[in-house]
Amino acid sequence: MKGFGPEDRTLFEERATALYEEAVTDGGLKDDDARIRPRGEEREAFDLLVSLGLLIHDQEAGLHQPADPSAVQSRVVVPMSQQGTELLSESAQWAQTFGTLALSWRRSPAASRGPFTELQGSATNAFISALVAEAESELLTAQPQTGRNAPTLAAAAKRDIAALDRGLKMRTLYQHSARRSSSTHAYVVSVTKRGAEVRTLDEFFNRLIVVDRRVAVIPGKGVAQSALAVREPMVVDYLVDMFERHWERARPYANRETTMMREVAAEQRSMTIRMLIEGHADPSSAKRLGVSPRTYAGYVADLKTEYEAETRFQLGYTMGRLGLSGQEHADEES
Repeated sequence: MKGFGPEDRTLFEERATALYEEAVTDGGLKDDDARIRPRGEEREAFDLLVSLGLLIHDQEAGLHQPADPSAVQSRVVVPMSQQGTELLSESAQWAQTFGTLALSWRRSPAASRGPFTELQGSATNAFISALVAEAESELLTAQPQTGRNAPTLAAAAKRDIAALDRGLKMRTLYQHSARRSSSTHAYVVSVTKRGAEVRTLDEFFNRLIVVDRRVAVIPGKGVAQSALAVREPMVVDYLVDMFERHWERARPYANRETTMMREVAAEQRSMTIRMLIEGHADPSSAKRLGVSPRTYAGYVADLKTEYEAETRFQLGYTMGRLGLSGQEHADEES
């Protein structure tokens, strides 16, 4: 995609946006529309919308259909931001204009063609950032420890702090392993100072973001950097219910009392036992615990020492003979 300058934005704001909104209302612009022919009065605005990717040609239908501005925005705004300070003001104005179009999109029949939207690559983070920026009341997130490196957390902190400063309520779930991550600790400190709540849980769970209990974002299947945005109310309600159930069982991140930390360690030990009994491979078990394979191997070595076992087979046999299931800690609490 070519770069766009102030003159393009002027055309975009003064003429192209009106043409786009007409396409949204009417379900597209017909190929035989006289205004968009080579010398038509709206040809220049039409060409800009096509080059931006806001209009996509459907040859069979004989028209240009509108595309979601949120998915297009990142290809225009992000490169501008990277060019330096002199373009920051320009990119902000582009973003504001796209935000106006996004509101039109969400009110249109085009946006309600289905309750699910597939997201790929850079469009995923752009969509999430725009979604959080438009949140009005609440943000629920579940973040497994794997994949949350320092740069990712820094970007998330900037985005989430802006949302908290607008008055949003925010609750976040991590796995217990997040307590040992310095970058996660820094993120938690920065958001809890502004009112966010953070808890940790022993169980494995997939990434989840729910905004205002109206839109949920869950991981896509099989492809990295893919996601699915869900707007179906019943599905979103179900995901919120699952989050609330996990939240009630989770431990406050800020609680560092000795008793609570012992309980966290006991829960991780129980889950390690469950992984061994269920026969999961080490890489899979480490992922489910949110730790590195090396750390997981250390957990298994500790169990071998505790039960005086030299091999995995001996360890499994001993735990089976003792009737261990990995649920003992939970049973004691209940």
